[in-house]
Amino acid sequence: MSLPGLWRGEAPLLLASTSPTRRALLAAAAIPHDTEAPGVDERALEAELGRPDPARLAAALAGAKALAVSRRHPARLVLGADQVLDLDGAVFCKAENRDEAHAQLARLAGRSHRLHAAFALARAGGIVAAGAGTATLTLRPLGEAAIASYLAAAGEAPMRSVGGYEIEGLGLHLMERVEGEHTTILGLPMLPLLAALRDLGALAP
Repeated sequence: MSLPGLWRGEAPLLLASTSPTRRALLAAAAIPHDTEAPGVDERALEAELGRPDPARLAAALAGAKALAVSRRHPARLVLGADQVLDLDGAVFCKAENRDEAHAQLARLAGRSHRLHAAFALARAGGIVAAGAGTATLTLRPLGEAAIASYLAAAGEAPMRSVGGYEIEGLGLHLMERVEGEHTTILGLPMLPLLAALRDLGALAP
């Protein structure tokens, strides 16, 4: 039995992530969803792929997460997503502590970097649709004191996102220029995702 509203799936979308930001994006688009952690070792997969280019890495991670959960729930439509920060080909991981966040911000200050966000939709252990988006962000020049002041004010946020900032919060103060679709920056490119869901018949046309 279909759920009311725009959603036409037999069951809610199954998000292979526990990200509050991705959950909020789906909720804002009135897409009912459940969540399940995929249990994918991202660093191991990155090593297995032989350090591919950042956009390809994001797509591979999204697909791996979708497939991992789909194999456990073959009847459900599963969404996997990932985002990779690309600074001239160098990939950033989330900072584990404030010192690492400080170092990342120091590298990004005064420079442009790209955020590659990818998604994959899986059913019955196979990928049925995929898509991606890229945004370019430029941080303003930041001295050591400015970075320290931001980190002191931002609490735990710098350790929740690659690059040491959350643009939806105090990280916006660090920006000089932002080019790209907002949901791509937040880690889930919603416009191509919605198009894919419509093509699959999971959303009303």
